[in-house]
Amino acid sequence: MATVQFRLRSNVNKNVSIKVRLLSGKSLDLEFNTGFTINPKDWSKDTARPKQNNTENKLIFNNLKKLESFIFENLNKDLGAGILIDNYWLQNQTNDCFKRVEKVDTGLVINHIQHIIDNANTRKIKGRAKLGISISRVKGYQTFLKVFEEFQTFTKKQYHFLDINKPLIDRFTNWLINTKKYSVNYAGKQLDNLKTVCLDAQKNEIQTNAYIEKIEGFSESKEDRFIVTLSFEELEQIRTTKIENPALNNARNWILLGCEIGQRGGDLLDITKNDFRYNTNGNIYLDITQKKTGKSVTIPIVNPNIIDLIKNDFPHKISTQKLNEYIKKVCKISKIDEVIQGKRLNPQANKDNPETMRKILGFYPKHELVTSHAFRRSFATNYYKKMPTPILIAITGHSKESLFLQYINASEDKDANADLFRTFYEQMNKPKILKLVKRAN
Repeated sequence: MATVQFRLRSNVNKNVSIKVRLLSGKSLDLEFNTGFTINPKDWSKDTARPKQNNTENKLIFNNLKKLESFIFENLNKDLGAGILIDNYWLQNQTNDCFKRVEKVDTGLVINHIQHIIDNANTRKIKGRAKLGISISRVKGYQTFLKVFEEFQTFTKKQYHFLDINKPLIDRFTNWLINTKKYSVNYAGKQLDNLKTVCLDAQKNEIQTNAYIEKIEGFSESKEDRFIVTLSFEELEQIRTTKIENPALNNARNWILLGCEIGQRGGDLLDITKNDFRYNTNGNIYLDITQKKTGKSVTIPIVNPNIIDLIKNDFPHKISTQKLNEYIKKVCKISKIDEVIQGKRLNPQANKDNPETMRKILGFYPKHELVTSHAFRRSFATNYYKKMPTPILIAITGHSKESLFLQYINASEDKDANADLFRTFYEQMNKPKILKLVKRAN
């Protein structure tokens, strides 16, 4: 049978800490500081409680009684749930009982996540001269903080970097996928985030578990990914469809432009007509520094229809949310209605109930699945094998070919690469034609 005891660790004539001790059989003997202090002369050795000889001691007495009840109440419940009962558990019970939050313990995972968020504007990113991380990345850390806090609430424990071992990672993964029902990609991203935070803590000389080096994220296999793209034929269908609604016509122009420049939605919607430059030959270029990666890319504008759009009907900026709403309507009007397999947000989704905010796999008309992210993938997919892959990568900003191919769900075509080499080789070694000029007599 478990017992809760309170004791002092010193008999000096000044206030000392009151410890709480949890014992159960021979295998469980835990102790933690309650946070309360008392002068030993006000402590009763017979009751192992404060003497009730003044108001302050009565308050401490009642708080210890409250803590004892709180520990017993949660001990039985957590033992039944298979939760590990250790010093961290006892620490969490003490903090939770009195609603305390540790804000100065740098070894706590959530504290370091918050540290990264608070210092986002002065963080140095490898490979970038400019200080600070992007707004979207900050939002990613903020989301991860909420996810990890919810996991701690679920497990009733605050985690230190020394706690990040294989059993914990397995439990976190199970919670993400089986309890929260997050997608494989989203769950894998949270593991990546956790590893990034752990490695950052290590760089800041915070003691960490050696296992952090072995944390691995994951993503859906190619067979499980459902990528939505708009083909050249479908884009022409969208371009030539009669649309009278000004808002939808504006969204149509964003679709056409987005599928031709291959950039992320956030970068796309920040483009203005003044961002395009012309050289002496009249060729048009677009220079972009990608927000997510900090990479500078240059996109040639060669499609005559897009050139005309830029010069005469450039779209005005709207929010990503509105764009995603309008492009579905544009595609529906344009009869982009091929039934394909994909994931769509639950029609009964309710923002106030996160459990309903899940995408459901099924077969739907393509116009229901198109989002602004399809623009970038459409560019990469449509021009793949029609243009040399290194040129496409230079425009999309992917760091290597394998990531580019994964992005469009394509396998490396080694024969195509070999044939491309053959073509360039033949051009390089093409016999020169010599013109014979008759000598005059």
